[in-house]
Amino acid sequence: MTYIVIPTYNSPYIEEVVNDVTKYGYKVIVVDDGSDTPIKLKNRDIEIIRHKINLGKGAAILTGAKRVKELGGKFFVTMDADKQHIASEIKKLIDAYQDNTIVIGNRNFDAKTVPNSSKFGRKFSNFWVKIETFLSLGDTQSGFRIYPISILNLPLKKKRFDFEIEVLALHVYSGGKIVDVNVECYYPPTEERISHFDKLYDNIRLSITHSRLIFQRYLLLRGWLWK
Repeated sequence: MTYIVIPTYNSPYIEEVVNDVTKYGYKVIVVDDGSDTPIKLKNRDIEIIRHKINLGKGAAILTGAKRVKELGGKFFVTMDADKQHIASEIKKLIDAYQDNTIVIGNRNFDAKTVPNSSKFGRKFSNFWVKIETFLSLGDTQSGFRIYPISILNLPLKKKRFDFEIEVLALHVYSGGKIVDVNVECYYPPTEERISHFDKLYDNIRLSITHSRLIFQRYLLLRGWLWK
């Protein structure tokens, strides 16, 4: 059984995203991260877990991970609830998966609707993750991923968007592998786009996270951190 974890917060597209996924027979777990109106879906086969308050995307992913572990799953796929990720592309991630490996869906950013700020942000993130992990990855900001359940054993501290950077580095530091595969995506025009990324506070969080991870990489190279 392949489990799909969809963290969501006030997304108007959640039912559309879920319906796209269920066409392929995957088991869907929606984690409602404290939406203003609790999510109700017509599809009875979908499991919904609700946070009473907004805890952050990373916290929602970890809640989903714990549930997948309870169900006996060894890995799970994460998708955002903004329609950007396409369910038919999930198979590409699954085909690339191996034990204890994070698989990242490297989104095709050729569409004219992709703003230059997003393209720059991805390059900026890729640069810092390369310094932290020594890996050349194509899309470290992508939320379209496979995570092994083993991430629950990592000393993760970040619970918001910075989780998606921290988990990559700590996974590598603990001996895990990361691969990426090219996937198609739907990048909506401005009037359809939703984002809860705070350009001030979330960028500050990311800067602090990158600084800490670089220091941890230094300690690892000196043999002062776990291997």
